[in-house]
Amino acid sequence: MAALASARAKPRVRLDKDRVLRAAIQIADKSGIESLSMRKLAQDLGVEAMSVYYYVANKDEILDGILNFVISEFELAVGGPDWKAAIRRSTISAHDVLMRHPWACNLMMSVRRVAPARMRYMESLLRSLREAGFSANMTHHAYHALDSHVIGSTLWEAGYSSNKDLEGVAKTFVAKTVKEYPYLAEHAEQHMTRSKRKDVPEFEFGLDLILDGLEKIRARPPRRAPALATAPRSRPRRATA
Repeated sequence: MAALASARAKPRVRLDKDRVLRAAIQIADKSGIESLSMRKLAQDLGVEAMSVYYYVANKDEILDGILNFVISEFELAVGGPDWKAAIRRSTISAHDVLMRHPWACNLMMSVRRVAPARMRYMESLLRSLREAGFSANMTHHAYHALDSHVIGSTLWEAGYSSNKDLEGVAKTFVAKTVKEYPYLAEHAEQHMTRSKRKDVPEFEFGLDLILDGLEKIRARPPRRAPALATAPRSRPRRATA
């Protein structure tokens, strides 16, 4: 009982849950989510480890809190006639936020970590699609296409950007493959000149393909149900003498 009271005693350093979560985000951004611990968090805040427990019960509560904190920065899709523009802004915003905090992608894919901010974000996209005229079934597929593009593209870009000598690796790759795989070598050269091109960002390129495809599906006339086949009428048999 004495230990519990000590753990819940209010620390002398002025803290609040918001400050604790922001400090946790800074640790995750700088060193990765694996480096986040109650001890490390307390050290960065300048308090004893037990002091952190006054604001968060355990590491799981911290992970839930920082995930909700990050997703709350997503721009929500606002319904209206231009559904494509609203969803485009929202998903680009989500991608930009996640690129600043790429560790959040793996937390988002955890079924048990459906943060309140995530539910608001999901609801805004689903509402925009349904109000645009998509059926419940097509809205299901459309949402997952958008969600997988946001998370997948972020993980892909974060993985490549973590390689400090990507251009050097690409040059070596081109030199070794140009004769046997000319188009693969050409593709690698595109990676080297990517930062120099004034082109559509790769995330937006893929996003526009998805949105244009959804627009075509939305404009497609509904399929007619196939007519039920009817059995041919049997002719009456003639009486025989």
